[in-house]
Amino acid sequence: MNPSRALAALLLVPAALAVSACGEPKDESSSTPTTTASAQACQKDQLDLVTGGKLTIATDKPAYPPYFEDDDPSNGKGFESAVGYAIADELGFAKNEVTWKTESFNSSYAPGPKRFDFDLNQISITPERQKAVDFSDEYFTAPQAVVVPKGSKLKDATFAALRQAQLGVQIGTTSLKAVSASVKPTKDPKVFDTSNDVVTALKQGQVDAVVVDLPTAFYLTGAQVEGASILGQFEAPGGDRWGAVLKKGSSLTACVSDAIESLRQNGELEKITDRWLGGGADVPTLQ
Repeated sequence: MNPSRALAALLLVPAALAVSACGEPKDESSSTPTTTASAQACQKDQLDLVTGGKLTIATDKPAYPPYFEDDDPSNGKGFESAVGYAIADELGFAKNEVTWKTESFNSSYAPGPKRFDFDLNQISITPERQKAVDFSDEYFTAPQAVVVPKGSKLKDATFAALRQAQLGVQIGTTSLKAVSASVKPTKDPKVFDTSNDVVTALKQGQVDAVVVDLPTAFYLTGAQVEGASILGQFEAPGGDRWGAVLKKGSSLTACVSDAIESLRQNGELEKITDRWLGGGADVPTLQ
């Protein structure tokens, strides 16, 4: 599951692309929280935390590259692990004051109490999810991508070619909405419960292609499905903006957003993106 250094290089996507190529639903959400918290309210000793003195960050398991490495969010390696520790640092927490918990993707944004202060798991900001939880300002915007197996008959990076194909996609993801909004296939896509099921479907020929975000597409083609390739990428309406998830009405939301904005302003967020997601990908855009 862990990318080699060579794979890490393969995973590289231009930082500029990451910022501008947007793939998941932007239409869904133009209302990312932008409230600025007072400096005093964001003082470490003023924060309302699930565990006193500790900042608790959650993500799913397994924790995949390039977002995490070695299935260990606490090692600081991988895009979201690095973002998590950078936010923590902005809030005044040392690395040994950060605790990681496991939270499944779907339960992270479900209504109700939370066992974490915030969750990082490539979770797109959507109006539906915002009814149940808070989102910080986005820390990444990703395009969608179409992955085909070895020997695929799909050669043209066009929506017209894809519309006749049997597509696969994970349930509850903005990729699923992107398929409906942008690809508009003539067949209903096959919807799978987990990302592993999506990979298995591609390996076993249950689908002609799968739709995932571009960073995941690089990992899928580089490490999970031998011979698979990226047919193309596309910007779905709304873009795929990822934000930290917090409980509804959390007093930390504005503080986390401010921390992300600070990282954006001082260039640290770009450095993190460049290191873990940046590079020279050459993926055609679906027309």
